[in-house]
Amino acid sequence: MKHPVRNIIIAVLLSSSATLVALKWDLIPGYSQKEASQPAFAFAPAGQPTLSSEEETNIRVYSQVSPGVVNITQKVVEYDFFFAPVATDGGTGSGCILDTEGNILTNYHVIESADSLEVSLPDHAKYRAKVVGFDKQNDLAVIRITGAPKERLHPITFGDSSALKVGQKVLAIGNPLGLQNTMTTGIVSSLGRRIKTEEGTLVDNVIQTDAAINPGNSGGPLLNTSGEMIGINTSIFTIRGGGSIGIGFAIPTNTIRRVVTELIRDGRVRRPWFGIEGYELNDDLASELGLPVQSGIMVARVYRGSSADQAGIKGASQMAILFNQRILVGGDILTEIDGKPVDALEELRLVLETKRPGDSVKVTFYRGRSKNQKSVLLVEAPVQRTTNF
Repeated sequence: MKHPVRNIIIAVLLSSSATLVALKWDLIPGYSQKEASQPAFAFAPAGQPTLSSEEETNIRVYSQVSPGVVNITQKVVEYDFFFAPVATDGGTGSGCILDTEGNILTNYHVIESADSLEVSLPDHAKYRAKVVGFDKQNDLAVIRITGAPKERLHPITFGDSSALKVGQKVLAIGNPLGLQNTMTTGIVSSLGRRIKTEEGTLVDNVIQTDAAINPGNSGGPLLNTSGEMIGINTSIFTIRGGGSIGIGFAIPTNTIRRVVTELIRDGRVRRPWFGIEGYELNDDLASELGLPVQSGIMVARVYRGSSADQAGIKGASQMAILFNQRILVGGDILTEIDGKPVDALEELRLVLETKRPGDSVKVTFYRGRSKNQKSVLLVEAPVQRTTNF
């Protein structure tokens, strides 16, 4: 055979070509199945998936309100080893822009111990702030920044907190643990709660929510789904100093609106001064003294010039020793203000919280065993107080 090598090469090429054609046209049984058994990965087409109505609401409210939520940092002066003053960062909190004049709402406890304040806007611009006024009793404060262009200030709209319903969706925006403009969601868990502030005063009509609130959220807004502020996040109930367990509290806007108006205008809240000191009655005390009622405030002292003094409310007339204690007795016993029971001085303060100097209230009290009612004109407290026995 002539040219045996050439014939072998031609045979190999022809065989390879035939194999490729067979593979191309799936002519070899089982090969395609092996190929199909290889793992395949599914990729979603590019683009945003359809959002649920709840997600759209969250996004809309965040876009609408977050430009009006600021971060507040305390500057605290400390002293080094050589007693030289050194400015250091203190605590942080959140705040809500009220207007284009630079007024910002926050909690009193956010600014309480600060020597100076620094406000960071959402665009990271920073400004010094000064205190306009504060209200310890409701844990509220207004501070003001200057020099910020008005187009950078985005006021948050107030809603009507009296229209809230338990179960209604709410959203919280703030700066928990320094993480600026964080949003969480939840519901109104309860209404009309009573809490005690860090100053020890009681605040009524507080909103309870399960939206996550953590250190740094204080002073930030609690919002409805229309993007309106219905409260200011103030405190949480926690266990052993931990974080959020789903029990947070917010001061309602109907309280805020009243307080903030006075803080911006006067730098303080003008409150009525009833002007008494006394004892909270209980069954044991009432029984020992033979009193006609078992609850109320037994007046011990009346401050001269106060609302109670001008109305003729009488303080103690003698001293007794009960339960190894000296007790001032013989004074009037207050039981109601405008038909609302008052069992302690703090209850009296809460009842008068919505009143202002110049208003009148109807006071129900006992003098001896006689029940009386009297209209009392409320006056503002003077700077100096004297006691009238």
